[in-house]
Amino acid sequence: MENRSTQLLKGTLEMCLLALLREQPCYGYEIVQHLARYGLDLVSEGSIYPLLSRMLTRGYIEGYLVSSTEGPSRKYYRLRSEGAKQLEQWQTEWETFAGAVERILKGEGSHVNGRSTHPTTDC
Repeated sequence: MENRSTQLLKGTLEMCLLALLREQPCYGYEIVQHLARYGLDLVSEGSIYPLLSRMLTRGYIEGYLVSSTEGPSRKYYRLRSEGAKQLEQWQTEWETFAGAVERILKGEGSHVNGRSTHPTTDC
């Protein structure tokens, strides 16, 4: 059975990748390192490459090769304007969703839409 963190990450990883690429172009392993620094250390290169491929196909990012003094050329990825627009939309959706979850977890808002949130039989 997958743990809760893995399930949550699946729904947000693509958004996180776009946000990282908004800051600077990166290659695959570098993206994994950045994610780990933010506490998402359960992400592997194998899990991000299918997402990067999908984002390339959708036109959210573009890839380009950069020669390396430490071996073969590295494929870097950078955000395209379509990706920036998508990220903005996802970020708005995420903020709304995360805010709602946070209010529920904190028990805020005992009345939603004029209804009491205390346990009743009409849930």
